[in-house]
Parts: sequence; C-alpha cells; structure tokens
Amino acid sequence: MPKHGKKYEEAAKLVEKGKVYDPEEAVELVKKTASAKFDETVEVAVKLGVDPKHADQQVRGAVVLPHGTGKTNRVLVFAKGDKAKEAEAAGADFVGAEDMVGKIQGGWAEFDVAVATPDMMGMVGRLGKILGPKGLMPNPKVGTVTMDVTKAIGEIKAGKIEYRTDKAGNIHAPIGKASFDFEKLLANYNTLMDTLIKVKPAAAKGQYLKGITISTTMGPGVKVNTLKISGKKE
Repeated sequence: MPKHGKKYEEAAKLVEKGKVYDPEEAVELVKKTASAKFDETVEVAVKLGVDPKHADQQVRGAVVLPHGTGKTNRVLVFAKGDKAKEAEAAGADFVGAEDMVGKIQGGWAEFDVAVATPDMMGMVGRLGKILGPKGLMPNPKVGTVTMDVTKAIGEIKAGKIEYRTDKAGNIHAPIGKASFDFEKLLANYNTLMDTLIKVKPAAAKGQYLKGITISTTMGPGVKVNTLKISGKKE
C-alpha cells in the first residue's frame, strides 16, 4: 500500500469511509480536502456502464463549463490565408501551417489545444503519432476541426473541455479549481453530468452511471450519489 503524507491523511479523515455523498455535500467537502500550497484542480471521475471496445458505446465529446476550468488554454490553430487572420483576430496563441507542423515534429509542444480548418487535416495528419497519444489531435467530434475558428477559439478560452471514455469505460474531467466558489464548482459539475447523461449511447444497457468520484489534485476521493444529479429523476 502506498504511503500518503500527513496533509493527505488529515484530509482523508474528513471523508467518511463507505459514505456516498450528495453532489452539494461532495463539492463542499472536496474544497475542504485541498491542502496543497498551489491551487489544486478539482476533477471528476465517472465510471460508465459502457463497453468502449464497441464503437457504438464509446462516449466522446466536449462541453463548455459555465465557469471555466481556472486554466487559460494556449490554442494553436492550423490555418492559411483569411482563416489564419481570423484565428489571430479571435485570440489564438499560435497560428500556422507547414511551419507549425515542422515545429511540432521538431519537439515543440507549448500549446494545450489544437484547432484546424478541414483543408489542413491532410497536413496535420502527419502529426498523428505525436499528437494522438497526447490527446491533442484536432477532431471534428469535439469541434476542433472546423471552418468557424472564431467560435472554436472562443469556446476553448471560455472553458471548453473534452471528455472520452478510456479502455475501462471511465471518464476523467476537470471542473475547476479548489479556490472556486462552491456555487461555481457545483454548476460546472452539474453541466458535465447533464452532458454525459444526454450523450448516453443507445447501445448501452443496464446501469449507465456506475460510480462518480470527485477529488482535488492531491486529495482523497469523495464518492458521489449517482442518483442525485440535476436534470435526472431518481
């Protein structure tokens, strides 16, 4: 068993073993468990009743959190001509084409989200082995392959996050920082959960939400009642 530090052990004492908390209680409690010197990220882990091996049961998409994540994402846009100018005007941190592809192939990675216009994907495809494993490859399913670069950049800067199931059917997503007000964290949590419920695959049978845990970067997990979610009747 891994040993935890004193701060973790103290925070863990606040969480009642075996108890499942309502969302409001869980959010309030997770804020109290943050003990690191930096502003910890609050993350939600959701165990879904899906089999990601089947294409029709994969859950993937993006959602704009109403209060953002507390992190300002650096946006790279692959575009040319007027679309490149539009991206610069919309606040993209980096804009380019072949030059950016070469830069990334050379080891540069000072960005958090990549956006591309559809005509650039043949070129960007060369970066699949580099960007794919990092989850940075532009994808039309999450709105990062688009002609509307202004909208894409605006949403990313406003707090858009991507979510997708891993091999075990789990989704991990940030919903803000420990310093956020309770109301903002709860609103972000509800927005994420409402979205996951709406995108439930038709092929998924049985219990869909199997488990939900909220935690800070360095803190213990707080289990959340899967039946108590806004927009969902018990």
